Amino acid sequence: MPTATTFEVKTQKLFIDGEWKDPLTQESYPTINPATEESVCNIAKGGPKDVDAAVRAARNAFDGGEWSKLEAKDREKILWRIGDLIDEHADELAYLETVDMGKPIRESRNVDVPFVADVFRYYAGWATKLHGDTVPGRGGHFAFTLREPVGVVGAITPWNFPLLLTAWKVAPALAMGCSVVHKPATATPLTALKLAEICREAGLPKGAHNVVTGPGGAVGDALVTHPGVDKIAFTGSTSVGVGVMQKAAPSVKRVSMELGGKSPLVVFADADLKAAAAGAMVAIFYNKGEVCAAGSRLFVERKVHDQMVELLVERAKKLNIGDPLDPNTRMGPVAMKSQQDSVLGYVEKGKAEGAKVATGGKADKVNGKGYFVHPTIMTGATNEMTIAREEIFGPVLTVIPFDGFDEGLKLANETIYGLASGVYTNDIGKAHKFARGLKAGTVWVNMYNLYDPGVPFGGYKQSGFGRELGEAGLEGYTQTKSVWINLPK
Repeated sequence: MPTATTFEVKTQKLFIDGEWKDPLTQESYPTINPATEESVCNIAKGGPKDVDAAVRAARNAFDGGEWSKLEAKDREKILWRIGDLIDEHADELAYLETVDMGKPIRESRNVDVPFVADVFRYYAGWATKLHGDTVPGRGGHFAFTLREPVGVVGAITPWNFPLLLTAWKVAPALAMGCSVVHKPATATPLTALKLAEICREAGLPKGAHNVVTGPGGAVGDALVTHPGVDKIAFTGSTSVGVGVMQKAAPSVKRVSMELGGKSPLVVFADADLKAAAAGAMVAIFYNKGEVCAAGSRLFVERKVHDQMVELLVERAKKLNIGDPLDPNTRMGPVAMKSQQDSVLGYVEKGKAEGAKVATGGKADKVNGKGYFVHPTIMTGATNEMTIAREEIFGPVLTVIPFDGFDEGLKLANETIYGLASGVYTNDIGKAHKFARGLKAGTVWVNMYNLYDPGVPFGGYKQSGFGRELGEAGLEGYTQTKSVWINLPK
């Protein structure tokens, strides 16, 4: 079988003020390939003093105006160049993403990296198009508004889509003239560091984009509490997000939160069941189920429940587990050993509470190594079970029957989360009505897991607030200033 191109990965440093620097802690840690359980390279273990240096660099870049006051057309050119360089380095970025977190190379190379390039080019266009308004003032006065960059942004990103979710924050922040200090996930920092190299090559001024790697308790907390940071853009679990908000509150920082999910996918009896089964597979098994918007609760109208389960089990058994660098692999390992243990623990909880494993539910190895979990489908479940209420963040699908429109909507909304959702039906009126009733930031109809740089994404309820992507994604990186002019009479 063909394999992906390999690249040499050397010891990684911090990227601060346009330069690669050793951490002031003089410490490092290994990043582990979850398919081989071996170290890829050593990563700089930053600390609070490194964060302070990065924030000061970002503050200087912003307050000095080299980036914040650069003409919008010039920011546009640099961001567009970043997108082009991402395309040029696509093979390397895909390789780094795959060895760092186990994502199949077919997804890294064909989905994630091209999307990242598109995000930078999309927001490059917005640099010249976001503007204020003129407003009719009282008494003949002239009033207008300015849209100005919010300042220094602390971006904290998770390990499941390391490069993509970095782009969702860094690209709009830079487009608006903000400077950024990025703290990537401890376990998956490689593509964030490569992106820093690309940004420098594209002509981004020093200090405009900084990357500090290291543990969340040291690096993340220092970033959230630093008085020189104006906004925190966070993606991660709801529990950690609550802590981020609490720590950001004393300095009244702006925060945006893209948090956990337990997204429902609802299949009505009138749906094309084969298409619905294919959609359900994408909803839960794409990226090994390590997706915040994963359709992990599948509600199937009772009259077609058994037929749907048969279709799902048949498809799940055909998903080949293997080396994620093999382009034919559909299921790579989950990102780390602790995650494998957690996922399998949820399967055992489900069984203990009365659910049954229709397929999967066990660990595996490839060539004797790796944190692999078989694609798992659990039946006989209710909406009150742990596997239906808590975010598993792995390849585990919980199937629950329902009777009729009202019960389907009630069960779908019975969750503390509200990130995403989906519905399969051939009745367009039912689809519209159901979509309006769902309490979620995204509703997919007769599809799942489709994204576009121009379409906003974000959550309801405990899935967070604020939006990423689209014009709405710019709101958190700008602030509005009102100007009144006293015109002579």
